[in-house]
Amino acid sequence: MKITDIVKILDAQVIVGREDMDYSIDHGFASDLMSDVLTLEEEHLILITGLCNNQTIRTAEMANISVILFVRNKQVSEDMIELALENDIIILSCKYSMFRTVGLLYENGLVPVY
Repeated sequence: MKITDIVKILDAQVIVGREDMDYSIDHGFASDLMSDVLTLEEEHLILITGLCNNQTIRTAEMANISVILFVRNKQVSEDMIELALENDIIILSCKYSMFRTVGLLYENGLVPVY
């Protein structure tokens, strides 16, 4: 699934990474527990979370995650944008709950990690 597909399905905003709209995602993982995120080994993964802070960006960097999708209209700070740019992380945001977001992406073919 490409970033453009995700944006269309969720009516999402691209906060960082407008130039990477053709980037392909193979798996999705939803969590607010960054310790769970650090256990992942998949590539081309989108992290779906409501935890909107610098630690989320740093965790994604450590786990080699290239795309973060913030749910529930979370507002991304300038510090987070700078960190994402430094680490080539795409940031998206949508208005839906995590449950609805995951359901829509799964229904449209995104594969879960497990």
